[in-house]
Order: sequence, then structure tokens, then C-alpha cells
Amino acid sequence: MHVRNEGHTWAGSALTFAGLGHYFPRHRRSQEGAVTIGGRTYPAEAVAEMGVRGLHVADEDETLEFMAVQAANSALENAGCGAADMDLVVLANWTDRQWIPEIAPGVAAALGAHGALAFDVCGACTGFVHGVQTAASILSAHRGWKRAVVVAADRFTRRARPGTRGQLVFGDAAGAAVLEKGAPDGPDGLLDSVLDCDAGEADTVAARAPEGFLRPRPELIDLAVRSSLKVANNLLTRNGLKTSDIDWLVPHPGNNVIHAGVRDGLDLAPAKFLTSFATRGNTGCASIPITLSEFTRSGLLKGGDLVLSTAVGSGWYYGGLLYRL
Repeated sequence: MHVRNEGHTWAGSALTFAGLGHYFPRHRRSQEGAVTIGGRTYPAEAVAEMGVRGLHVADEDETLEFMAVQAANSALENAGCGAADMDLVVLANWTDRQWIPEIAPGVAAALGAHGALAFDVCGACTGFVHGVQTAASILSAHRGWKRAVVVAADRFTRRARPGTRGQLVFGDAAGAAVLEKGAPDGPDGLLDSVLDCDAGEADTVAARAPEGFLRPRPELIDLAVRSSLKVANNLLTRNGLKTSDIDWLVPHPGNNVIHAGVRDGLDLAPAKFLTSFATRGNTGCASIPITLSEFTRSGLLKGGDLVLSTAVGSGWYYGGLLYRL
């Protein structure tokens, strides 16, 4: 894999995250002690080893579109604006993709964003990074466009192969962010972004028809750690920053082994590593925005905090965002 060094992408763009939102399905499965799923019982030791104390499982009526709409409305309310103010609706999702129509137009219609351009992106678990970077590019290109809502939603529990420990890790959720373009001399919130692809590693993790269950190869963990470190070091280096300069690393969480490898590789203080993995599981492309939304509302994340988010996903995609809240 190569590392690009093009300078900070969004300096002077006056793009900010004006609002954040999330949606967690009604049913939350507690994972304390032994857990039985689909007739298989996982012993307490195996559950504890996975590190997920609970996760959400969407009911049949909590469709991908439904979850996305709830998260988007939450972000719009947090931003203090309405759906009619949106120029763009971008939906990231990989677990429930269909041929046509794309899901985003239905989300836009349900929101009431009837004048917005709406479309889907994928990128697997890098979907939120992909969506934000795409939205930022379009807002910057269109002089009169001001706002986009980027939604990331996955029903990851449906992609866990029955009888595997993925059932103890994969959760369902949707997260959203309102990206807003301010005055030309306004402050920058979004500072930099990168998204790269190593096609030679595309099959390291896959989910194919007919079942669509996730099938990772053994080398996934090492590749995920190396890719995450490349993204982090790239964004830090080209912005003249050190790890100690950031307030938080909010990555897409894979599992506890990947987390440890990234923390050690960056020499990052554990207190600066922030995910919702222990309480929500791995929620695919929704993992970064739900963490931002949940912990901003709790007061842990504060306005002005400098945040680095990294993500990796099947493709093989690896990317990240550098921003101030």
C-alpha cells in the first residue's frame, strides 16, 4: 500500500459537522455471562473474550431505511435545521444493498428533503468516511449548496454466519451527521480526509450470495491494523501533527485485538481511544457517527476537540477523517 501526501484537503472550506444523530434498534441483547443465540450457547468465557457486553438487534419493521431516517432526523434536530434545508442526502450501507432503486431517495422522501440529490455509497465499513468525503466534495463544487446529511446504517447482525463468534460482535445501528458549509472566512471543522483502495486485498473479507454471511480470512487482523496505522500516520504527518496533538481517536472498531494493535502502533494513551464497541458491538459503517453522537450528547466529546477517525473495510478500503467538533 502507498501513502499519499497531498496536504490537508479541506482547509479553507468552512465545512463543519453542524449536527450529529443516532438510532439504536429497540431490542438490546445483554451479553453478560453465557449467551444463547439461535440454539447455540456461547460460554461466559467466550463472551467475555469478545469484549461486547451488549448489542442491538433490529426487528423486522426496523428496516435499513427506517433506521436511516431516525438517525437523520436526530442529526437534523441536533443541527437545528430541517430536511428542506438539505441539498444532499448520502446514505452509506453495505448490509442491505439492492439493485434499484437505491435506498437514499426513499430516505430523502421520508425525511421531506424533496429537493435534495440523494444517493447510496458503499465502501463496507469505511462507508461513513466515503460518505463524508463525497458530500464535502460536492458541497465544495456547488457554490450555492450549503448542507448535506450523511447517514451510515447497517444491520450487521444479518451478516453474521450462524454458529460463529461474529454473532457476539456484530450489532445493528444508524448514525448521521449534518455537514454544513459556512461563510468563506468561517472556521474549518472538517480538516482533512483520505480514502484509498488496495485491490489486491479485496477478498480478505467478503460476504457473497446467496447467504451474504461475512467470511474473513486469517490475515484480516494484521491487515486491518497495518491499514489503520497507515491512515492515521498519513493524516497526522501531512497536517504537521503528532499523536499527542489529537484529543480523541474515534475509529471504526473491529475487535479487541485490532484495537490493541492500533493503540500500541500509535503509542496512544488508552483514555484517548474512544469507541462504543463494548456497549453496541461492531455496527459496520455506522460505528463512527454513533460514537460521535452518543458521546457528544453525554458531554465527553466537546466542541473544539480535535478528532481523528480511521476505518478499514472490504474492498480493501482504508481511510480516515481529521476534524474539529
